[in-house]
Amino acid sequence: MTDHSLQRHLAAIVVADVVGYSRLMEADEVATLENLRELRSGVIEPAVMRHKGRIFKVVGDGFLIEFASAVDAVAAALEMQRATTAVEASGDRRLLLRVGVNLGDVIDEASDVLGDGVNVAARLQTQAAPGGICISASVHSEIVGKIADQFFDAGERYLKNLTRPVHVWHWPDALQSILPLPENPSIAVLPFTNMSGNEADEPFVDGLTEDLITDLSRTAGLFVIARNSVYGYKGKPVDVRLVAQELGVRYVLEGSARRAMGRVRINAQLVDALGGQHLWAERFDRTLEDVFELQDEVNAKIVEALVGRLTIPTPRNRPKNFEAYDLCVRARLLTEESPQTEREAYILLQRAVKLEPSYAEALGLLAYNRWLAWTHFGEPEDPNRRMAVTSAQKAVDLDPNDAGCRYVLGTILAYERRWEESEAAFAMALKLDPNHADTWAAMSDMSVLDGRIADGLAQIEKALRLNPYPACWYLCHLGQAQYAARDYEAATATLRRKETYRTNSRKFLAAALAQLGHHEEARREAELFLIAHPHFTIGHWLSSQPLRDASVRDHFVDGFRKAGLPET
Repeated sequence: MTDHSLQRHLAAIVVADVVGYSRLMEADEVATLENLRELRSGVIEPAVMRHKGRIFKVVGDGFLIEFASAVDAVAAALEMQRATTAVEASGDRRLLLRVGVNLGDVIDEASDVLGDGVNVAARLQTQAAPGGICISASVHSEIVGKIADQFFDAGERYLKNLTRPVHVWHWPDALQSILPLPENPSIAVLPFTNMSGNEADEPFVDGLTEDLITDLSRTAGLFVIARNSVYGYKGKPVDVRLVAQELGVRYVLEGSARRAMGRVRINAQLVDALGGQHLWAERFDRTLEDVFELQDEVNAKIVEALVGRLTIPTPRNRPKNFEAYDLCVRARLLTEESPQTEREAYILLQRAVKLEPSYAEALGLLAYNRWLAWTHFGEPEDPNRRMAVTSAQKAVDLDPNDAGCRYVLGTILAYERRWEESEAAFAMALKLDPNHADTWAAMSDMSVLDGRIADGLAQIEKALRLNPYPACWYLCHLGQAQYAARDYEAATATLRRKETYRTNSRKFLAAALAQLGHHEEARREAELFLIAHPHFTIGHWLSSQPLRDASVRDHFVDGFRKAGLPET
């Protein structure tokens, strides 16, 4: 039933929030508060007054502002963003705003303004880049022809706690509005479409995509997005420019593949998302036995188009048995998901290695699989630990040019406390493939447990730039690093993200909540973690992890104990 006593009207709502305010306050409360006062009195309030607005609520570092006109609201937002650089502060302490603008129905409640129009504006603010503005389609339709600045169409987005998608537009009109473009030519390879009509060929087509990414990432002078981040687009109609914006790249490769009658056909096109033109489009047709030569040819075309010269990395070990290749491709995505899928991957990899004992990638994945089994998934240490070490070393011996095998060896050697050998393996992995996101993420884990927390944070940030939509364990390592840095709020936010929540990272969430004093919630998360990981004990964690710093070790143990996790 409608309450006719409510005072409703249409309004343009601006929500502005300071980027990284908690971090700035922790670093220097006095300076941050002074800068915030200057920002409000010198930038925000004058812009609001000039455009006939009204600040109706201030919540810490956030400002909620009402305007009668969408044009005035956007003009004020632009003025605020352009003026923030006038606030004198050091580079690390300069206050940047995220701003969201929405036009919608609101309700007057005393001096406050409530309603869906305000809620949407608040959600839009979270989508804006630091120093940027995000507006709804209703606002954009009002400002066309009235505001000179161009806004970039980012399409529909599902925003937190809203059931319907919201069409959003960003300022400034550049791909850099979300993720900055790297200095080197940057590319994302979208999952190829399976055109065979046979679902059994999906793993093969996925394997083609993954191998193209792997080989491209080994090319000097390219910035290549990791496979995890592109697979979110699989099977979906995509806007190439939007994909480039979301992943922070300039170029996108898309295509299709068909396997039939012993032949493979690939159609591929390389698009300059920033310039809006196709660099090339080509059709490749080979026998199945020549599929790896086909991959090399596609890679050569891309490198020639982007770098302007052919820089051919040392070739990787290629399997000769295509059944073994199919088994390995299927195992790639299964190993990390859960204890159940890890065991399924183990069976597939055993079969692949039996079919081709010299298949380096299969041996490397088998080593990684057995390492996960005994360190994280509760399977017996013996013989899995020994199998992991032996298989990892054999994989590198068979193919010393495979960065993935080097990364697996580096990880396993760290857990064997063979520190110098581990560091050498990681260094060689990055020399072979500087875009190897998994290596950067694994190094973060080792750095944090070694007490080099700043290095760990920098390494996981590098990994996440290469892999913006990562596997769950990246966020586990990020949350672990934030916990080690005693930034419990950031750790809690990271570890609650749906991509990693309910996984092995939940123990760190329980510890972070405990350190924040949320003891009941911490114990609840610990209990839920133990349902999925009944083998976990603090003692096993201590004995299995490559811990080299006593203070870091004690800090984690303290959080686990406060959360109620079992000792033995």
